Amino acid sequence: MELGKICVSLTGADAAAMQEQARQVLELTDVLEIRLDYMTAPEPEKCCSLLRRPLLFTNRPLWEGGRFAGSEEERIEPLLEAVRLRAEYIDLELRAALNSRHCLLEAIEGSSTKLILSWHDFKETPSAAELTNLLHQMIASGAHVGKIVTTAHNANDVLRVLALQEEARAAGFSLISFCMGEAGRISRLATLYLGGYMSYACLSEEQATAPGQLSVHRLHELIQTLGA
Repeated sequence: MELGKICVSLTGADAAAMQEQARQVLELTDVLEIRLDYMTAPEPEKCCSLLRRPLLFTNRPLWEGGRFAGSEEERIEPLLEAVRLRAEYIDLELRAALNSRHCLLEAIEGSSTKLILSWHDFKETPSAAELTNLLHQMIASGAHVGKIVTTAHNANDVLRVLALQEEARAAGFSLISFCMGEAGRISRLATLYLGGYMSYACLSEEQATAPGQLSVHRLHELIQTLGA
């Protein structure tokens, strides 16, 4: 069985710190997420030269659970630079201004970079109809991959989010979907077996960038237990 990709989020203050973090998990990950919003100053070029894995650049704003507090123009510029550097992925929020999306899609056109359009709910999991609506927005957006991550309070929340994989598969659309929170932990593993494009892990659970995030070592232990 071919599993979804494993992405490890890096949160160093500069490219050298990102490199040191990556060194600990390089053989356990398919993609490294560079959280630009954790850096003292964004260094896409240095990250691309130092890190030998496909890179995903994210500059998460305060309003989507990140740390970036500047202007939208300042936030998008390092993502555009990552496109120029031929990064594998960039992440943009579904809630971001349409101008930002159009700017990035225009920059990506004709390049090998893929746009992940993401949506997070840090409080709850919406209804099935609301989740389907979000998925359809992503499919129509021009993005290459969608990402829908909610907070689960019970098993039903988890099942609604994982069920999106079937809808995405029917539409021929790559989707990342799982749940945050303690109740959602199982979804971070299960999505890899259910057609999810990617799941995210952290270096250690003390360094988690989202509630309920598993360390990459723990995620691999669980995969090995299941015999994959």
